Amino acid sequence: MSVVVVGLNHRTAPVRLLERASVPSPELGGVLAELISGAHVAEAVVLSTCNRVEVYAAVNTFHGALHEIGQVLSARTGVHIAELADHLYVHYADAAVRHLFTVVSGLDSLVVGEPQILGQMREAYNAADGHGAPGRMLHEVMQQALRVGKRVHTDTDIDHAGQSVVTAALRLGSERVGSLSGRRALVVGAGSLGALAAATLRRDGIGDITVLNRTPETAHRVAAGVGGRGGDLTEIRAALAEADVVVTATGATEAVLTYQDVSAALEARGPNAADLAILDLAVPRDTERAVDMLPGVVVLDIEALTAALAHEPATTSVDAAASIVENEVEAFAAWQRSTEVAPTVVALRARADQVVAGELDRLHSRLPDLDDAARREVEKTVRRVVSTLLHTPTVRMKELATAPGGDRYAAAVRELFLLDGHARPAAAVTVEPVGSESVVDGNPWIVSESEVSG
Repeated sequence: MSVVVVGLNHRTAPVRLLERASVPSPELGGVLAELISGAHVAEAVVLSTCNRVEVYAAVNTFHGALHEIGQVLSARTGVHIAELADHLYVHYADAAVRHLFTVVSGLDSLVVGEPQILGQMREAYNAADGHGAPGRMLHEVMQQALRVGKRVHTDTDIDHAGQSVVTAALRLGSERVGSLSGRRALVVGAGSLGALAAATLRRDGIGDITVLNRTPETAHRVAAGVGGRGGDLTEIRAALAEADVVVTATGATEAVLTYQDVSAALEARGPNAADLAILDLAVPRDTERAVDMLPGVVVLDIEALTAALAHEPATTSVDAAASIVENEVEAFAAWQRSTEVAPTVVALRARADQVVAGELDRLHSRLPDLDDAARREVEKTVRRVVSTLLHTPTVRMKELATAPGGDRYAAAVRELFLLDGHARPAAAVTVEPVGSESVVDGNPWIVSESEVSG
């Protein structure tokens, strides 16, 4: 079984397509159930954030799994698979692990180095686990990924080199409407991103902060942490009228800031009020598209943020983090290859035990007068000889398995000893990387096959 990643993000797909592909929490169980209901996808985790939607899967066959995952994403977005494929990236086996480690380290984020993705990946795995979707394979790779992400943020300065999405949005907002220091702020949504927004606004010197949420208890808790006021979404029109900057980050599937509400707020603010800056960090967007056309309103969404940050320079911290990721990928691949040898070792020793038992039975039938003490001594001697003979090849097989191509030694042992249940696979998928994507001829749905040698 191998790991596959199929996804789309802020670099490969427009925001409107990301909006259609996004998976809100209430719909996650159904999507996961659909993914693992087929014959080829055995385990699944779905990561859906403001700038990416990715399916991590443990699969039995590459082509079949790719088809099943593609059909789920196609149905979700309403885009034919042939068109959707232009926006998707596919990673397989070691390339999938490398992508996962890169993502949790913040190296593939809209704002490079942002630490929120580590918590988002943990939440995605825990949510999938709650629906029984991941198994042993994804458990192992996800736990390792979370450890790698934590190591990158601990052992490098990437946290300082990068920013949070909220910090970047506030910086961009200040460039558009002037300094936000001392202004009044409204935060819509009290999840992890909303709480981060409130804390960042307070740290940056924002004056009054109001937090609104569908669940008012959560809004009150977040607001209390920043000395602000909490409430529910029924207060949104009045709160908009009092705000100078709005940060919205809900998980709603429909617009939270409507044209009617924003229009009414602008009228209440009066003609001489400063521009209202709306920083929409949600996917799907929380702000109706028509709001963008209102005079006196500046709407900055993930699409605008992506364009503004597209050419941010890399730092030495990024290089150090990338080096850690690469070393961890190699270490994980070596560990995985060594564990894959274990069934062959077990089967070989079981075969040896069978042979020893058969020969001892034959000996006892030929020498029925052999006393019990002699029988035990003969049996111990035969088993010791066989164990000694097997020790070096099995140890070497485990050692050699950690190197690339090391699985050939286990395959040779299976062939030589005809170990039932461990027959050589007929073919394995080879995915040729093109740039940063694991595709062939620019099409993520076409891959080449090569015969696995024994």
